[in-house]
Amino acid sequence: QVQLVESGGGLVQAGGSLRLSCAASGRTFSSYAMGWFRRAPGKEREFVAAISSGGDSTYYADSVKGRFTISRDNAENTVYLQMNSLKPEDTAVYYCAAKSGNYNYKVAIGYNSWGHGTQVTVSS
Repeated sequence: QVQLVESGGGLVQAGGSLRLSCAASGRTFSSYAMGWFRRAPGKEREFVAAISSGGDSTYYADSVKGRFTISRDNAENTVYLQMNSLKPEDTAVYYCAAKSGNYNYKVAIGYNSWGHGTQVTVSS
């Protein structure tokens, strides 16, 4: 397993941007597919975006497609989530997660390791 630490959250006005980072420990980061999930107050955790272990494939929830971009730097053991055109409904705690295997990216239960989350608040 890898240990994950998110950063980059904060308070931003609607229409603004934030870039989340997730730093991973361990020497096998490049073997894991990575995902971002979020949980808004009073709601279930939901899939946001994922990227394959090699970085050649990306997947997005319909609600963020065209606004968010996931990327990774395997040399730096880091995955990023660039969030543009933020909306108040994007307010949530954002979690990064790692999984073995490049499949079922949208299913949270398949992820082996989770970070503690970073708060993103978008004001209207």
